[in-house]
Amino acid sequence: MYGKKRGIEEYDVVFARVAARGRGGAAAIVRGMSFGGSSSVASGGGRRLEYGRTHVVRPKGTHKATIVWLHGLGDNGASWSQLLETLPLPNIKWICPTAPTRPVAVFGGFPSTAWFDVADLSEDAADDVEGLDASAAHVANLLSTEPADIKLGVGGFSMGAATALYSATCYAHGKYGNGNPYSVNLSVSVGLSGWLPCARSLKNKIESSQEAAQKASSIPLLLCHGKSDDVVLYKHGEKSAEALKSTGFSNVVFKSYNRLGHYTVPEEMDEVCKWLTANLGVSSSSSA
Repeated sequence: MYGKKRGIEEYDVVFARVAARGRGGAAAIVRGMSFGGSSSVASGGGRRLEYGRTHVVRPKGTHKATIVWLHGLGDNGASWSQLLETLPLPNIKWICPTAPTRPVAVFGGFPSTAWFDVADLSEDAADDVEGLDASAAHVANLLSTEPADIKLGVGGFSMGAATALYSATCYAHGKYGNGNPYSVNLSVSVGLSGWLPCARSLKNKIESSQEAAQKASSIPLLLCHGKSDDVVLYKHGEKSAEALKSTGFSNVVFKSYNRLGHYTVPEEMDEVCKWLTANLGVSSSSSA
């Protein structure tokens, strides 16, 4: 049905290698990157950012849910749309946007498709709230035109997973990091091989209101991580799940996979399908 998605994050692997040895040498690694096609613009870091092409996988059966799926650093929406199209989830419409091409600190400022800027993955690293807000708003905008009876979700891989989880926290809090209202009603969020941005400030945000606490406790979250991931280390995924649970996100499922690196495999995608079927009330049969 579908095979390993090894290689879908070829630049994400480069990202880890650059991070491991510092920013020197980034020029040689990222030189020659090119990304085409743009469909919309957003502002970030004081400049306009052009989003790349958005790929849509139409439901093969009755449309019951729409999920925006976000790729990782250096990737694009096309590669994931090809995989998602093979999943036995005929009631789900998948929207796969492409991130803006922007300077990325971990590449020494050289450009790559990225949902936000990132310097490293240490727990003490500063979060690019402006970039996260812009991407979360882009996701919300893509979902805002869906019919009222359609369940909405966001998921992603690596940096895309981080953005998806950040979107889920914005939904619970009812606000973006900049204080603007978050108006989309999310039903689920999925993060593969990712991490949770802004974890240190999350507790105060969720405890700020009864409504935020109620939303946090009700939204189902699925986090999956490979124990052999050498790009986004397993500990980041594990600690992200723990941080979510400790701040009131009580409906969190964390799945780990032995010998899985920074890619996905059929076993993991089977778990995603099973989980989405249960939490969205959709069918896993092609006859739906």
